[in-house]
Amino acid sequence: MGTRAAGGEQPPEGGMPEAVGEQSRRLTKEQLFTVAATASINFSSMICYSILGPFFPSEAEKKGVSNTIVGLIFGCFALVNFLTSLILGNYITHIGAKFMFVAGMFVSGCMTILFGILDKVPSGPVFIGLCFLVRAMDAVGFAAAMTASFSILAKAFPNNIATVLGSLEIFTGLGLVLGPPLGGFLYQSFGYEVPFITLGCVVLVLVPVNMCILPKYDAIPSKDSFWKLVLLPKVVLLCLTIFSLSACLGFLDPTMSLFILKKFKLPAGYVGLVFLGLALSYSLSSPLLGLLSDKLPYLRKWLLVSGGLMTALCFFMLGPAPVLHIESQLWMFVLVLVLIGFSLGMSAIPVFPEILHCAYENGFEEGLSLLGLVSGLFSAMWSLGAFAGPTLGGFLYEKLGFEWASAIQGGWALLSGLAIGIFYITEATRRSSSSSLQNSPGNNEERTHLMGSET
Repeated sequence: MGTRAAGGEQPPEGGMPEAVGEQSRRLTKEQLFTVAATASINFSSMICYSILGPFFPSEAEKKGVSNTIVGLIFGCFALVNFLTSLILGNYITHIGAKFMFVAGMFVSGCMTILFGILDKVPSGPVFIGLCFLVRAMDAVGFAAAMTASFSILAKAFPNNIATVLGSLEIFTGLGLVLGPPLGGFLYQSFGYEVPFITLGCVVLVLVPVNMCILPKYDAIPSKDSFWKLVLLPKVVLLCLTIFSLSACLGFLDPTMSLFILKKFKLPAGYVGLVFLGLALSYSLSSPLLGLLSDKLPYLRKWLLVSGGLMTALCFFMLGPAPVLHIESQLWMFVLVLVLIGFSLGMSAIPVFPEILHCAYENGFEEGLSLLGLVSGLFSAMWSLGAFAGPTLGGFLYEKLGFEWASAIQGGWALLSGLAIGIFYITEATRRSSSSSLQNSPGNNEERTHLMGSET
């Protein structure tokens, strides 16, 4: 009836969607290789991204770098990622998805190693400038690999992309969880260089492996405009959802560890264990949420709305907000983090297939070109939130404290949840009105009259 399959692809005229039947019951060799390749980039990129937190700020301080500049060094990664994702997503068919994926991994691996030898650079402006340069180039490689990864997955799994993306979030969560303790252990045991050089070499080893196993997907450039996609009202609201979730998650990076150490007087080594509550709940719930999103597409709207509202409520309770007059307890803090991980998954997992579905409804051509546009847009909005979240969060934390800062930060999720909810209600009302007009008695009488006159 004009609707598309759960992953966003339109069934052909024969009635059976592509990749249904034998392929839906058993993965092909190409699909298995695609999953292995994308799992490797999810895990390796996240573990490289997250190792900086435990020790880089202290090392930068030794080089005479202020906390503000350290924050900008972290933030420039997200900002460059935002700009690069938009550009690469638009030109993925010209560059080639496989080449973009492999080249992105190569650049990211090289930049990770280079970042590990920056402690040999003289202190002052030279060190700061090279940190910005290497971090920016790493962001370019990361954006290339992740944009290509989303596109390749959507091409390989047209009918269950949400399930696959949700399952692969396990590797993203593992990278984020293992990065800080592994980086801290290598730093304490061997010094500044070893964590970066070790993980950078691991990424470089994966480059030839993925060159061999990753299938090549041919694509024909499309005439569809990036701005045509971005200016669709539903896509604008879905972009707001991506931005709000990323901003809420990014807010916790510079603020939560400070709050835990100050409020609960925990040893520094236990702070990482508190982070586990969020990372594990997100990673473990994502496959189930992805499966629900694919098997029951009508649930996506409910997941998006309820996920946004639940995230807002959880951030309001994280402090908790002083207006509630509730004393913060460690067990309650961890429980709220677990709920935040689940609520983030509820909103994040259905977004990609929803944008694809919206694009197809508005006449966009199926193919790798559109998948590149959507992948680039998703990565860009996530990166923009990852830049805005820590920046605004650090300012609010300094001025108002963690309790009020987290409550205000949850306003992003509240805004996106309410906005997308109002849109779905308006859309359903409009479709109901259109359907009732088509089936009105006047139309039926006119149709009967015309049929009678024809006979």
